[in-house]
Amino acid sequence: MNDRRLAEQVRIVGSGLLGASIGLGLRGHGVDVIVEDASPSARNLAIAYGAGRAPAADDAPGLIVVAVPPDVTADVVAAELQRFPDALVTDVASVKVAPLDDLRSRGADLTRYLGTHPMAGRERGGAVSARGDLFTGRPWILAGHDAISYRRAAPIEHMILDLGAVPIEMDAHDHDRSVALVSHAPQLVASLLAARLRDGSAASLGLTGQGLRDTTRIASSDPALWVQILGANAPAVADVLRPMRDDLDAVLTALDAPDAPASRRVLADLLAAGNDGVARIPGKHGQDKRYTALVVKIDDKPGELARLLTEIGEEKVNMEDLRLEHSPETKVGFAEISVLPQKAHALAAALEARGWTLMEAER
Repeated sequence: MNDRRLAEQVRIVGSGLLGASIGLGLRGHGVDVIVEDASPSARNLAIAYGAGRAPAADDAPGLIVVAVPPDVTADVVAAELQRFPDALVTDVASVKVAPLDDLRSRGADLTRYLGTHPMAGRERGGAVSARGDLFTGRPWILAGHDAISYRRAAPIEHMILDLGAVPIEMDAHDHDRSVALVSHAPQLVASLLAARLRDGSAASLGLTGQGLRDTTRIASSDPALWVQILGANAPAVADVLRPMRDDLDAVLTALDAPDAPASRRVLADLLAAGNDGVARIPGKHGQDKRYTALVVKIDDKPGELARLLTEIGEEKVNMEDLRLEHSPETKVGFAEISVLPQKAHALAAALEARGWTLMEAER
């Protein structure tokens, strides 16, 4: 393809979900991508999936992407800076202060290093889960520092843009505080809630609806990786969780005396604060009213979902988001389709005319 911005040969160290997805996306733009990994089998798997090629003796990468766990990020970055003295090096670890401080203390050449963090991922890792479009439309933070110039770091931004992501400049400390709020603390909250399910009866869990699935989805993430992430960003995560603990204590006090005069107000104020918080989430998954949800009942048989999506396309309506709900105990599922408000009424009428049953959207 000739629309790419990145001209450099790229070396990716680490062939897990992020590394392999970066490789797939860049290969789609015709970039020469080299894949390296401490595990030869992991590297060979990523190569087999099309993420890049094996290293060669005459490689001369202009850009190196380090996609390894946080506890070894600084070690690998330092080694790559030393091995390839003309290359620009970045990493995609989810914490930015610790690697930068570590590299600075080692005296590494920070004029060729800029840490970044793509706000994208999946619950399952490894090259087998990689996707070339994983970063499309997602924020990708560039954690700038004084030692590197904007011009020297330009290939990193070119890579981000080629992968369809949105580059965002942010100080390393601001980054770590931000991800503690929107990523790291939510991981712990989801895991804490999901852990309660271990003691639930089969009958209770059989009542599970989309609300529980939504709030526990990320609880299936890799514990070993998250121990590293949380350890590296512990102070910022604790700063988010302490006020949450105070709120939970207030809720418990209210629930212990639900008829007390102040209890209902405590609960109402907390729920209203939650409404306010959700309203601030940008994009499709917040409640900013930019999209209208239509819930369509789907029979549990092959081809029905594909037929629904095809017919939405035939109505010339762009589907902004899709969420599926299905219980293994039933023969039907539900597809929540998000569309622009001005398209919702006409699409609902068209789908009903085609024989689909629409339900009231959950709020």
